[in-house]
Amino acid sequence: MTTTVETPAGKPGSDKGKGTGATSSGTPRRRLTYPMVLLLIAGGLVLLSVVRVMTGADSLTATSQWASALSFAVPIGLAGLGGLWAERSGVVNIGLEGMMMLGLFAAGWIGWQYGPWAAVLAGIIGGMLGGLVHAVATVTFGVDHIVSGVAINILALGVVQFLAKLWFGADGSPAKDAGGNDKQSPQMDILQPFSVPGVADWLGDIAGKRWFLISDLAGILRAGVNNVSWLTLLAVLLFVGTYVVLWKTSFGLRLRSCGENPQATESLGVNVYAYKYVALLVSGGLAGLGGAYLAVLIRMYQDGQTGGRGYLGLATMIFGNWRPGGVATGAGLFGFMDALQTRDGGATVHATLLLFALALAGVAIWQLWRGKRLTALIVAVVGAALWIWYATTDTMPLELVSASPYLTTLLVLTLFAQRLRTPKAVGKPYRRGEGG
Repeated sequence: MTTTVETPAGKPGSDKGKGTGATSSGTPRRRLTYPMVLLLIAGGLVLLSVVRVMTGADSLTATSQWASALSFAVPIGLAGLGGLWAERSGVVNIGLEGMMMLGLFAAGWIGWQYGPWAAVLAGIIGGMLGGLVHAVATVTFGVDHIVSGVAINILALGVVQFLAKLWFGADGSPAKDAGGNDKQSPQMDILQPFSVPGVADWLGDIAGKRWFLISDLAGILRAGVNNVSWLTLLAVLLFVGTYVVLWKTSFGLRLRSCGENPQATESLGVNVYAYKYVALLVSGGLAGLGGAYLAVLIRMYQDGQTGGRGYLGLATMIFGNWRPGGVATGAGLFGFMDALQTRDGGATVHATLLLFALALAGVAIWQLWRGKRLTALIVAVVGAALWIWYATTDTMPLELVSASPYLTTLLVLTLFAQRLRTPKAVGKPYRRGEGG
């Protein structure tokens, strides 16, 4: 049976616009092709190398910098991927933070008793429980998605703090005897990272020579083959798997159609409720895995460890235009900036002012070539302001250093907001049999 769904271009059963995309006004636009993506990556590498040479900020392409960026990016990316599954099915999930908390607590609770891999499984199950609650509230009972998500965040915070006092901080309990308290669990065994033999050392030798571009590329690539967490590899596989499942299978087509036009999807015999339930269970599981990653990283549950990463995951989902590659890029950008401000601080973050100024100059030229003069002018003005800021200062204030990841995310979302396209039915109430 051939399934006909409404495409982003707005014509049922048609692939027109698939290669070019379309704006909300129906104006066709070109989508990024693989050669264009490779060209952008190459341009970004050259830009990083140029800025490193000009500023002397070697941390920009150091292996340690990019390894830290990976560790910051993974839990945010997993939360963003969870949000993608939910919203592609038509359900807004701002309860990702609460689901991460549940995953973090479950991982800490199980991990100190049975080890890190059991902690990972427990974290996934904990997050799925949060996703199930959200599904029952929004899909079955029609509760407003925002209200349900906020309630889950508040409820999860109270539940994990109560259980931590009960299980980890109770006098005479095995957990307290093992070093736990009402704010943290006992430590679990370490999950040993892996390195690719030979390749990691070879890339390290090249990176140490400080050759322009070649050493920079080697330093960045080494972060992916040297002392890498197995959970980072799992996260990469989940991003690839999400793309394959949602965009290359009939199951994914039906799930995405639930977020575009659930009434039309229902008319084709698809159980929309079932697909929304599956999407929210996967969404919660991915967020819970993000929480488990944090627990395994520090080897324990710790109160407040999620630190708003569920909300940042939502930001990366929006930045990524509800696609896995975009979510990964957004998480990587935030992780990179977060790692910068925790390593060399003001001097390195100050160097990124020049990096962004040059990048925005390139974007302005591109927008001018596309005929968007007003957009090009705005981007050029922002880029010029960053250049002046860099040229007239030597470092960044501590307050701005700490806020740099959030400011960067806000800047990028502002510049690229016109390219965003939300699933058409996301957040809208749907009841079975009410379609017209």
